[in-house]
Amino acid sequence: MQIRRLMSSDATAYREFMLEGYALHPVAFTASVAEREPFPMTWWEGRVKDGDEAEEIVVGCFDEGRLVGVAGLSFEQRPKMRHKALLYGMYVHADYTQQGIGQRLVVAVLDQARQRDGVRTVSLTVTEGNREAEALYLRCGFARYGVEPMAVALDDGFAAKIHMWLDLQAPRSGAA
Repeated sequence: MQIRRLMSSDATAYREFMLEGYALHPVAFTASVAEREPFPMTWWEGRVKDGDEAEEIVVGCFDEGRLVGVAGLSFEQRPKMRHKALLYGMYVHADYTQQGIGQRLVVAVLDQARQRDGVRTVSLTVTEGNREAEALYLRCGFARYGVEPMAVALDDGFAAKIHMWLDLQAPRSGAA
């Protein structure tokens, strides 16, 4: 297994992989296939743009060249918010769960955040009830700071989102 930052050449594989995730796990993501499928390839390429100052990066896990897991990181651009980043789009293919890939992806994303000048915190949301994902983030040092009820509208109701954050300069405890 290889963990690395995705590049522009990975945009097509990333698009296909995420559309699969949106389709298989609609409650886990705030985006949907219907929303993202029409986006032009340039949008997907923007998420995996090369360069040290990219506004977003995506880290992927590859098994013999096949993309099997991803996690994204978006950096705030506004001057008063540049100390923050957002972890998004975490997805590991079902054939590869329970192998530590999710934790390796989170650690890799946090390493990317630590390398960016001025970034101090990383936040994320996880769908309430997704205990495995929440436990992963807790193991990696994130802490809960609130629950947003009715955060995402679904066909059959609403889903709440748990808000979590991590201070990158806090003493490390656990896996991250």
